[in-house]
Amino acid sequence: MTVVANDRIEMADSGEELTLDRMFEVLETMPVPEGTKAEIVGGNIFMSPQRDTHWEIIADVYEQLRAKYPRNRLKSDVRVDYPGFLNGFASDITVLAEGATKTAQGRWRHQDVVCVVEVISKGTAHNDYDPKKTAYALAGIPVYLIADPYQGRCHVHTSPKGDDYATETRATFGQDLDLRDTEIGLVLHTGDFPRD
Repeated sequence: MTVVANDRIEMADSGEELTLDRMFEVLETMPVPEGTKAEIVGGNIFMSPQRDTHWEIIADVYEQLRAKYPRNRLKSDVRVDYPGFLNGFASDITVLAEGATKTAQGRWRHQDVVCVVEVISKGTAHNDYDPKKTAYALAGIPVYLIADPYQGRCHVHTSPKGDDYATETRATFGQDLDLRDTEIGLVLHTGDFPRD
């Protein structure tokens, strides 16, 4: 962890403005263990290991989405910058609009995201339910799905209005989520989602 201390000193001494790009540059020099996801939420770096339960839910949702969407419109753990203070998220699954384009820096634009799926990790659950939900609403993301293996429940947020969503639908694992009236346009089966 000396890397973090040295980079903080270097950043403070350089007088550089704190930006997402600079923070990710520093993050890339850190010894992040394999299988650990790193994101920046509100200017704070969060790292969480991907557990088996977490991955099983992501894989299940991804496979169901692949029945409708081509692979190039589905991303996982890929950085997208969102509105708010230093928000560079690497969502579990990001569904891009047809014809989505990258920025000049080679990143996907939040304006081209039609759905985000987050699977709750115990240590970062607060981010998914609060600041990330706010950022997704501000970005106008039409569908935000949270799968929570600790509750054994999914939360689907639709109709973004300002910094929140007007509609929330909940379903216990095992119930189908009818998303046919949303931009996703399919029924998501949760019967095989494992619980923690």
